[in-house]
Amino acid sequence: MTGAKSRPSGGKSGGSKSGAAGGKSVAAVHGVDPVRVVARDVLRAVRERDAYANLVLPGLLRERKISGRDAALATELTYGAARSLGLLDAVIEAGAGRSVEEIDGPLLDALRLGTYQLLRTRIGAHAAVDTSVALARAEYGAGRAGFVNAVLRRVAEKTAEEWVEQLAPQDTLGHLAFEYAHPVWIAQAFADALGARAGELQEVLAADDARPTVHLVARPGEISAEELALVSGGEEGKWSPYAVYLESGDPGKLEPVREGMAAVQDEGSQLVALAVTRAPLEGPDGGRWLDLCAGPGGKTALLGAIADIDGFHIDAVEPAEHRADLVRQAARGLPVDIHIADGRESGLTPGYDRILVDAPCTGLGALRRRPEARWRRQPSDVKDLVKLQRELLSAAWDLVRPGGVVVYSTCSPHLPETVSVVSDMVRRTGAEQLDTRELLPGVPDLGDGPGAQLWPHRHGTDAMFVAALRKPLE
Repeated sequence: MTGAKSRPSGGKSGGSKSGAAGGKSVAAVHGVDPVRVVARDVLRAVRERDAYANLVLPGLLRERKISGRDAALATELTYGAARSLGLLDAVIEAGAGRSVEEIDGPLLDALRLGTYQLLRTRIGAHAAVDTSVALARAEYGAGRAGFVNAVLRRVAEKTAEEWVEQLAPQDTLGHLAFEYAHPVWIAQAFADALGARAGELQEVLAADDARPTVHLVARPGEISAEELALVSGGEEGKWSPYAVYLESGDPGKLEPVREGMAAVQDEGSQLVALAVTRAPLEGPDGGRWLDLCAGPGGKTALLGAIADIDGFHIDAVEPAEHRADLVRQAARGLPVDIHIADGRESGLTPGYDRILVDAPCTGLGALRRRPEARWRRQPSDVKDLVKLQRELLSAAWDLVRPGGVVVYSTCSPHLPETVSVVSDMVRRTGAEQLDTRELLPGVPDLGDGPGAQLWPHRHGTDAMFVAALRKPLE
């Protein structure tokens, strides 16, 4: 779910509405650097169509045959600028003497790219300014390109640190949020979730603002993590027995990924699935498992592969047809049945041994992998999401057998979506809350319990929350 768009992703949409395709002809006709054109076109798609950068960029790189170091630079410029929008826009406003809302969208895209290069990369000022001016000139001509040139030259007069010192709020929280390009409300949510260790906030924001390592999952029964690491040139993960870290390269080109023996999946998500399989039941495991919020299918596939080894079965529920298709693709060849239904009213027969509720959430724990998301989410999104989370957890409770376990997870550390939802469930139902930390052996610093909270700065994973509830025997 996407919240209302906030000011940093705004800008007037005047000028070309060509979107991603428009940049191709610009590059061809005017000789503009194709790497910057790709980055500009993705930023434009994000701004104009609320597109997702991590979905748009790979297709453009393939379409325009950009690879190797050029692809790496395009990725850095695109994701970096998308992550940094709040900071970039504040600096642009200072340099332009006007609000970003008063700047035509395509010019704003070029300014954001140039400002990002000036403040957050080692690219020389001359190259950063000239390539951005060239983008504006190719689309608008010399007059408006002069505006971009003037603004960026003002931006280049100060270092990133000097701009932060000039523009950041004076309070500690606001200063850190500005410096590491996060909305203040998200920084506050992280601080609240850290609790007594709120002094780690700077580390969390810094980890959230850095390029994440690609995590692969080795499908159980098909390939081991050791074999996958050897084939991919990666490194075996620290916490999940199926995880491999890939520092560089296109995972889609790896043979194990192409053949369905491995996939891209954050190690934190792998640990969530493992917690489902490890939670102690009362009575035998009949092998009837349920993933109540299955799309896009990563956790479903890992659960299905583990279930397959023991002859167990997974039901997977997903209300959206296109996401159900992704689940089918991810779980192809596994003992998984997909049901297109609302998890709150699935129509399934109760009696499941294990149920995963990987609930829709704000996604605040995966902002490093979804660069524009932090500027789309709003505090007002939380209320409706919490209502949905509680309803899904209640539905799972009705479907689990006495002695069975429901594992609740979110890709968010935000307390209203995590501890509060689980506490409310325990209060209303008398559920036995298991110490989830015991289900993740060897993983340190998971919090005070009984739920477990992963963090990017501590574990190198997304900030996943996991709680396990067991239904008392009747």
